[in-house]
This record gives sequence, C-alpha cells and structure tokens, in this order.
Amino acid sequence: MLLEGKTGVVFGVANKRSLAWAIARRAAEEGARIALTYQGERLEENARELAASLTDPLVLPCDVTKDEDIAAVFAKIKQEFGGLDFVVHGVAYALREELEGEYLNTSREGYRIAQDISVYSLTAIVREAAALMDSRNASVLTLTYLGGERVIPGYNVMGVAKAALDMSVRYLAQSLGPRGIRVNALSAGPVKTLASAGIGGFSKILEHMRNRAPLRRNIDQSEVADAAMFLLSDMARGVTGEILHVDCGYNIMGM
Repeated sequence: MLLEGKTGVVFGVANKRSLAWAIARRAAEEGARIALTYQGERLEENARELAASLTDPLVLPCDVTKDEDIAAVFAKIKQEFGGLDFVVHGVAYALREELEGEYLNTSREGYRIAQDISVYSLTAIVREAAALMDSRNASVLTLTYLGGERVIPGYNVMGVAKAALDMSVRYLAQSLGPRGIRVNALSAGPVKTLASAGIGGFSKILEHMRNRAPLRRNIDQSEVADAAMFLLSDMARGVTGEILHVDCGYNIMGM
C-alpha cells in the first residue's frame, strides 16, 4: 500500500462530497492513519460520522483563523501520532455575496476573509506541522483551481485567492525543501461539492468543461483522490512546488 505506516492530517472535510474527504478516505485505504479536523459544531457531526468508517482516526476541532486552534491540533497529533508524514489542506471560503456580480465590487472585508481562510491558513498550518514532518520525506498538499490562473465568471475573489495560494505553494516548497518536506497543489476540475454550490452558473461551467476538455467529460472525486495518492506518497519524492491539473485536460485548451 502506498501510505502504509504513515500518518496524516486532513483539513477541510465538510461532507461526503468534499474533495478533502475523498483524499482522506483513499489515504486510509492505502494504509495511513488519519486525523480529520472540523470547524464548528455544525460540521462536527458530519466529520465524526465520516471518520467512523476509518481505522483509529483522530477527530479534532479547528478554526483555521485562530492560531491557538491550529497549535492545539498539532499538539494533539504529536501526542497521538508522534510524527506526521502528510498534511492535506482543503480549506477555502468566501462570503457568498462576493461570488455574485462583478469582481470590481469586492469589499475590503470580503477580500480579507477569502485570503485569510483560503490562503494564509496553509502557511499557518504548515508552520505548526513542520516540526513533526522534519526528515520524513513528508508531503503537504493543497487544493487549488484554474480560476487562479484564468478568469472564471462568478469565481471573483476566490480566483484571486487561488492565485495567491498557488504562489504560496512555491514559496513554501522553497522554504521547506531543505527539511525534506515537499509542497504541491492539485488543481481539480469543477466537481459538485458544498463549496461549488455557492458559485453562480456552476451547471454551465460543468457543461462547458464537458464539451471542451480533451477527454470530453467531467472529473469525479475519486480521480482527484487517486492523483493525491501519488503526490502524498514516496513515488513523488522528487516533486515539489508543482500544480498538478486533474481536469480531463481542460487547462491546456486555448479555445
């Protein structure tokens, strides 16, 4: 198994459709022991219900806007796991009103919230995780989207956040490389998740991709999870600072 004997933590599991959950479940199937985090009581029941299908999971609360919550997560992981082999960052959020209308009308507060939760949280998490990952050929993986490279109507402030996230991957890869820690991103094509439900015209985006992607179809969560296994495992031990597109080839198209 690709991750046998390894330990990992997955941030961003909201429900059974989450890409983060698809990755967590697949990692467990490949032999990893998993810690899951949830934010707030509203999502706790979902997280614990999903974790019940894993072997000896660790389920922890974490508000990624609070440094003390992040520190508490890794203190508990150190106590329970000893060390850490991978981190999956699947956290993203923007105010619903910022995904409506024109990007020109983005509010200062809406911009701050999107950047803090969707981007800065990766750095805050990895800073705490690094001491548990030293010299383990460890891997950090975040989830991004083509809207950070090109304009996707309705994606607005989240597109700008994903662009910043992509660059954070590269800077973190450079910072953590000497410690044997790799940092990469998966850029998944559009998938029906809780997050995508807030994007206006999402069904049209799915249709457009299906008609224009070289493979002439949309992706599903399992394809993202399978690609994640490569980046989290020792098979990708020479890969860092990369953004791997899992979108049936849509990203290569000019028109």
